[in-house]
Amino acid sequence: MGTFEEHEVARRRFDVADAAPLLLDAAGVVTSWSAGAQRLLAYPAAEAVGRTLADLVTEEDAGRVPGLVEQWGRDGGWAGLLSVRRADGRPVRVMVRIAAAEETRGPSRWLALLSEMAGAPGWDMQRTVLEQMVDRSPIGIAIVDTDLRYVWSNAALAQFGGGPPVRRLGLRLADIQPGLDSAAIEAQMRHVLATGEPVIGYEHVGSVRSAPHRETAHVLSFTRLDDERGHPMGVYYTVVDITAHHRARQRLALLDRAGAYIGRSLDIVRTAQELADVAVPALADLVVVDLLESVLRGAEPASGPLDGTDPVRLRRAGRTSDQEGDDGAAHTDARSTSDALGIGAPAVYPPGSPPIRCLATGRSWREERLDPLAREWGAGTPGSQGATSWDLAPHSAMVVPVRARGVTLGVTTFFRRHRQEPFDEDDLSLAEDLVSRAAVCVDNARRYTRERDAALALQRNLLPHRLPDQDAVEVAACYRPANELTGLGGDWYDLIPLSGARVALVVGEVPGHGIDAAAAMGRLRTAVRTLAALDLPPHEVLAHLDDLVGRTAQEESAAPESGAAEDDSTQAVGSGCLYVVHDPVDGRCSMAAAGHPAPAVVRPDGTITFVELPQGPPLGAGGPPFESVEMILPEGSTLALYTDGLLACGEEWSEDANRDRLRKALARSAPSLDLRCRAVVDTLAPARPRDDVALLMARTRRLDADRVASWVLPADPAVVADARKTAGRRLSDWGLDELAFITELVVSELVTNAIRHASGPIRLRLIKDRTLICEVFDGGATAPHLRHPRTTDEGGRGLLLVSQFTQRWGTRFLPEGKVIWAEQSLTDAPL
Repeated sequence: MGTFEEHEVARRRFDVADAAPLLLDAAGVVTSWSAGAQRLLAYPAAEAVGRTLADLVTEEDAGRVPGLVEQWGRDGGWAGLLSVRRADGRPVRVMVRIAAAEETRGPSRWLALLSEMAGAPGWDMQRTVLEQMVDRSPIGIAIVDTDLRYVWSNAALAQFGGGPPVRRLGLRLADIQPGLDSAAIEAQMRHVLATGEPVIGYEHVGSVRSAPHRETAHVLSFTRLDDERGHPMGVYYTVVDITAHHRARQRLALLDRAGAYIGRSLDIVRTAQELADVAVPALADLVVVDLLESVLRGAEPASGPLDGTDPVRLRRAGRTSDQEGDDGAAHTDARSTSDALGIGAPAVYPPGSPPIRCLATGRSWREERLDPLAREWGAGTPGSQGATSWDLAPHSAMVVPVRARGVTLGVTTFFRRHRQEPFDEDDLSLAEDLVSRAAVCVDNARRYTRERDAALALQRNLLPHRLPDQDAVEVAACYRPANELTGLGGDWYDLIPLSGARVALVVGEVPGHGIDAAAAMGRLRTAVRTLAALDLPPHEVLAHLDDLVGRTAQEESAAPESGAAEDDSTQAVGSGCLYVVHDPVDGRCSMAAAGHPAPAVVRPDGTITFVELPQGPPLGAGGPPFESVEMILPEGSTLALYTDGLLACGEEWSEDANRDRLRKALARSAPSLDLRCRAVVDTLAPARPRDDVALLMARTRRLDADRVASWVLPADPAVVADARKTAGRRLSDWGLDELAFITELVVSELVTNAIRHASGPIRLRLIKDRTLICEVFDGGATAPHLRHPRTTDEGGRGLLLVSQFTQRWGTRFLPEGKVIWAEQSLTDAPL
């Protein structure tokens, strides 16, 4: 604490024996002067005696003296601070005590004790004053000796239990407060004894004897006491109860953790489990979260509390216990989350039980002391499925309804079984705050689940479940949604069978993600399939699609506000599309692009190139006309059509670098085209990419020469009969004699129409594919129309007969004319 001299100086500041005495009469006149007074004020006795006290103090305090003389005469004494003036004129602040020196009928002389206050913190207190201070202090104060045994304590310390001060004498802290960690507290005392350094604000949490069933918090401060020689003689310490502050701080910390921990995902069950995890062990020893079945499905529950009349279908969505291995099952977050009920199992409570009452009323329920014989929760009752684990012996419980936006979603039950302190109103308020925060997250997850399920169902219906069977290409596709809230987007792919055994390969993407993008994608995909049925060249398909998107967006923009329904129409603006047509007869491949990457081509020898394809503008954006590119692909070439998300790897790459990455991925071999397609996506796109990814790979095939027959016919009606016979002989060679009659009829009608209404050379072609295809080429530019002749009409029945006897028929235009075609099934018996 300091040197011996410093200690002596400090002692004298408060020692009455060191005070300077003098005597005053009843009027406050000095009647006797001591040597101590002379040392303090430098007045000799001859100059001081006979002067009034007012003459000795400064001008500021001189006016107070008459009132003070009257006060100490009335009260029998006085103590306080005055400023006296030394003989040299210097003021000195002194502590003055006035006490009666002799009494007859009343005090006639007064003893005044003056103590200089220079460097002193204040009054030099009498022992009685000091005792009043410590005895009446609301702060617990105690002194222990060097053996850490109590030698003194004040009455306030008894508020923590352990009896009055006299019962503490000679005892250690562990003898008085067994519920505290006495070893940790005494370690602080020993540190102070050894170093002399005080310990201020040491916080300790435990159970004191005055409240053995609740956790209390205290802040302690320790100071060493030394004797006159500076040797340690003990430790003086104070104790302040900060339980209310400690619990408020715990609540704020728990709410802060809940805000950061709950609702990190949009998964309903995970959010419910996060609520249970946060509350254990900070608030409860066991927490279970039961949600309505409809909530887990993402359905909209009834608004307001449940009426309690219909059966309540609850399922366990979350559970956490402070003990590992409850019921012997696995656990998460280092705490058991198992129960007799597993996550997702039905939680059945009998009518009238606290959870059912909370669902019906929408109000919380709390029971400080549970009756272990009361089985109102349903354990052990008929029909109960163990919704509450009574084997865990909880002694206090709370049930809080999970409510958000006026809707009851379920209930959360809190139990205490190890901590003896029951739940109080503050605990219930904290639980309600926690659950209300989690309820909003659960409801957000429910709404997301509903929208996501609807969007996924929509997209599943919009994307092809399986690509159609055909002989033009071997095809494989892979789609991977982006890591967005909905997990889906506007990318799509398609394979569309065309006339003449040809196929159209389509890949496209709509900007954005979610249900609006999926809806816009569905509209575009439908439009592409409709346009493909017209057998238009690729650039014309894109031109019509571009016109459709632009016109629709313009109409929607000009229309009055109609809500969210307008979004999917305007969202298609800026979409990309790649349209490729492959002909397996001659290997001809034509394609056009609208704001979309050009496809890669893997040649049979392994060479990988990218098609030099003119880039048209995105759909609906306006710009130069679209252009088609045509090429001959060797049989076994593989086309790779992809959306730009395949190369969006999260880093800034140039187009050449991206193509090089794709080239390396395509160069890797795989046992099948399906595996190769998936391997390319796995290599270039992460499991949850930032953008949607679609990859369509098609390995080209050629029809064998003996499956195609072609004849050039003169424009002479007499050739019709020869054409019928020639076609019949080819069907006989193919083993299709059962189709001969209908085929000869079709050939006769189509060739006759070409001779009558067209010009230029006429060519007849038969293709044996999965269907029997009959095509007639001519130089005409007008399309034939199906007529419905009357009974009396002599002609006009040709195309009507073709449409009735074939599976489908149509017209496609070529630069040099047109083709009228008809298909017959090879499996269905002819009519």
